[in-house]
Amino acid sequence: MSRKRWSKTRDFSLSVCRYLLFKYLRFDKEQPFINLSMILAFLGVCVGLCVLLVAMAIMNGFDKEFQKRFFVMSYPITILPKFYTSINENLLHQLKTHFPNLFFSPYQSTQVAIRGENRFDGAVVFGVNFQDEILVNEVLSKALKEQNISSFDIVIGSVLADELDLKEGDKLSLIFANLNPSGFSLMPQSKRFDVKAQFTSGLAFYDKAYMYVDINTLNKVLHSSYKYDGIHIFSKDAFSDVKALKQFLQDDYIVVGWWEQNKNIFSALELEKRALFIVLMLIIIVASLNIVSSLLMIVMNRRNEIALLLALGASKNEIKKSFFTLGMLIGGSGVLLGIVLAFIILWILGNFDIISLPADVYGISKLPLDLSLFDFLLAVIGALCIIALSSFYPAKKAAELNILDTLRNE
Repeated sequence: MSRKRWSKTRDFSLSVCRYLLFKYLRFDKEQPFINLSMILAFLGVCVGLCVLLVAMAIMNGFDKEFQKRFFVMSYPITILPKFYTSINENLLHQLKTHFPNLFFSPYQSTQVAIRGENRFDGAVVFGVNFQDEILVNEVLSKALKEQNISSFDIVIGSVLADELDLKEGDKLSLIFANLNPSGFSLMPQSKRFDVKAQFTSGLAFYDKAYMYVDINTLNKVLHSSYKYDGIHIFSKDAFSDVKALKQFLQDDYIVVGWWEQNKNIFSALELEKRALFIVLMLIIIVASLNIVSSLLMIVMNRRNEIALLLALGASKNEIKKSFFTLGMLIGGSGVLLGIVLAFIILWILGNFDIISLPADVYGISKLPLDLSLFDFLLAVIGALCIIALSSFYPAKKAAELNILDTLRNE
């Protein structure tokens, strides 16, 4: 086929497609339900995609916010000993030598009972070197603000301080698990600490259960040797540094990343996000059924016109392309408007406090929003694929129309 002839064929094909598009998009007074079905399909795709994008942005926002909270209080990386190894100053010196880009904070921990007025609460006390701890713990660093910590000073969470009505300088009694002889019996050891400061992580569990004291003081109270229960490490690239630490320590120690410590929580959040994506995608699928029904109704009501076009020289491929384009135009315009509406809603939610959250529950008062490029592309491509599949079947039925039978009956 010559280039001139091919150009004429292409122009004719475009003319047929353009003719059918403008003809069937116009309001039909005889069959108004067809146009109503197309409008419902357009609005359904628009609303479905808009809701999907906004929901994904909110889910991503909460995921990142929770990860940030757990990242701060669970520490990026933690080294723990195995039953046949111990963590001491020698190991700490080796780690600091081989990994100068990391910050290390060795700690000792123990469970205690908090004695208040007519009540007892459980908590975890971390014995730390505060000069090292503030380098790996942003929450504790903000709470201390370069204050000097003496031997029996303690830093507690804001939730615990509110429940026990404790202020800076008040006394807090802790009951430890180690026993001291007293007469003819053994009594749990009790010590009183001075409340030095309060920290707020945004997560009530940590703010109620975690407390920090000087590690030398804790060793004296527990009558333990000067060894550590573990090492907290701050890293800007925890995923790669975990691998390097595991390779350096071999199998003698346990190296745990913050994401591994809270694996169940993040797995549940990811499962919830996927389930929400599938459920909201069903809205677009239901809306696309209106595209199928409206196109099929057009095919059924315009059988004679389609057969006449085929008899006059229009190819089946041109008819199929015309109806497929019509379906994609209805659904695609809904996708475009849905994207615009979604970004308008996200901008409004991000700049105005329309939705406020209880800070004591979520740790934040403003609705977190973060629409990732991957989720955006996945939602848009998924919607376009559903629309394309919905448009294909009616277009195929229009192209398979029997010309002779249709013209004879009509």
